[in-house]
Order: sequence, then C-alpha cells, then structure tokens
Amino acid sequence: MEQPSTRTPRGKARRVPPVPRPATPAAQGAAAGLRRPRGGPDAPGLRGLGRLPAPRLTGLGSGLLTTVWMLGTGWLDSRAGGSPAFYGICFLLAGTVCALWVRPADLATAPVAAPIAFAVGAVPLVDAGGGAGSRVMGLVTLLSLNAGWLYAGTLLTALVALGRRIALVRRRKQARLRRLQRQRPSRPPRSPRCSPAQQARSRR
Repeated sequence: MEQPSTRTPRGKARRVPPVPRPATPAAQGAAAGLRRPRGGPDAPGLRGLGRLPAPRLTGLGSGLLTTVWMLGTGWLDSRAGGSPAFYGICFLLAGTVCALWVRPADLATAPVAAPIAFAVGAVPLVDAGGGAGSRVMGLVTLLSLNAGWLYAGTLLTALVALGRRIALVRRRKQARLRRLQRQRPSRPPRSPRCSPAQQARSRR
C-alpha cells in the first residue's frame, strides 16, 4: 500500500518572510530626535548659544593680547596715581582670559606669556626721570615689590591651562571609546529557515 508523499511541490514552496534588518544608528538618532520634547536640552535657544564661536588664539596671539591688555592697564594705573591692587587684579583677569582663549595646541604658552605681559605692562608705572639705567632699576624694584601678584597670576594661568588640558584628554578618551564601540561587529540574526535539528547539528 503506497503512502502519500509528504514532500511539498517546488511550485508550492512555502515562502518565509525576510528578516527585518536592524535600524541604523542614524535612523535611530533621527527617530529619537523626533520624539524629543520641545523644552528639552536641544531647545532652539540653547542650540543658538552652543553655536556661538569660541575665540581660539594661537600662542603668539594670546601673548600679544595679554601684553596689550597689561600695557593699557599700566598706562591707566599711572594716570590714576599707581595702585598695585588695581594692577594685580587686572593681571589675574588677563592671565585667566589668556589661558581660556588660547587654542588647545598652545596651552603651554599661556603660563609663559603671563609674566612677560606683567613686566611689559609695568613700564608706564616706572618714573620717567633719569636715564635708561635708572628706569631699569625702577622696573626691577617695582616687580620685586609686586612679586605676590606676579606669582599669583602666573599660578592661576597655569592652573586654568592645566584644567583645560585634563578636560581635553578626557574628552578624547571618551570619543575614542565611543568610536570603538561603534566599530564592533554586531551578532547576525538567526535565520528562521534553520530548524532546531540543524541548529543542534551546527553546534556540534
């Protein structure tokens, strides 16, 4: 007695729906952006603030800016009678701005340019009477009397530059880790056509 065949004709083969591909990171980011509320961190006002250009000067440019700043401060201080506190506070501000505005590649130049700007800016505070030798001696005396402001401003400039350097290194490490995570190959999905028996056979 013949048994009915269980084979499926080729023309009537069962079609298996294709496996949907995983969404790309760009599509996921676009979908997440559409779901963000209007008052979130990417609001138009905050994005406008983030697009403001940050000044990034070279080491020479930041040094010249600090020198001109201190030279103008010294001239104003000489006109006002000469106040060491006013000159010292302006030097602290100038050193901080110099360390914040210099580009990351020239961070080491900020602590060097600060004391030079302090010395150049103190020239208008020296008494103009006498020759060149007396003016040099007056400048040395003025710098020695205001050594506290000089050391404090130079140390503050170095600390700000060091803080920026540490933050830059951490940001680069985080970006490198994200890049490595994106480059890892994802596990391919299992085909639904593979039966449990074939999966067990492939595992052996």
